[in-house]
Amino acid sequence: MSMHHATLDSLPLPSPSQIADLRLAASNMTGPTRRAFEAEMTLKYCGGKPLMAEAVFGWGRQTVALGLAERRTGLMCRGAQSAFSGRKRWEERHPQVAEALRQLADAHAQQDPTFRTSLTSTRLTAQAALQALREQG
Repeated sequence: MSMHHATLDSLPLPSPSQIADLRLAASNMTGPTRRAFEAEMTLKYCGGKPLMAEAVFGWGRQTVALGLAERRTGLMCRGAQSAFSGRKRWEERHPQVAEALRQLADAHAQQDPTFRTSLTSTRLTAQAALQALREQG
């Protein structure tokens, strides 16, 4: 009695034209979307084997393995660059000054004279706001 295991022969391999199409589709994706796509195609055509996906499609086996793990666990991995890069907003870098500026703007805010909207406006210019903030310290 021998058990039949999924091998290269028993899996439906795509034609060279289909492989080119799948590679093109994956190249137009990035991040978690790309890894999810590569994982799905690996499950469908390669029996969930990242090494085989590397041989058939030319995708990185580590990326495919990560996509399979994300699919299995439901957790998306973020790279260090995307998680920790980018410039923070001015308000996040200077929260005390941002709050003082908000309070200053609120003090000079006035209701729409026609009362048609709930929006307020201010005639406070940037130069006047900077001068007021400097006076506050």
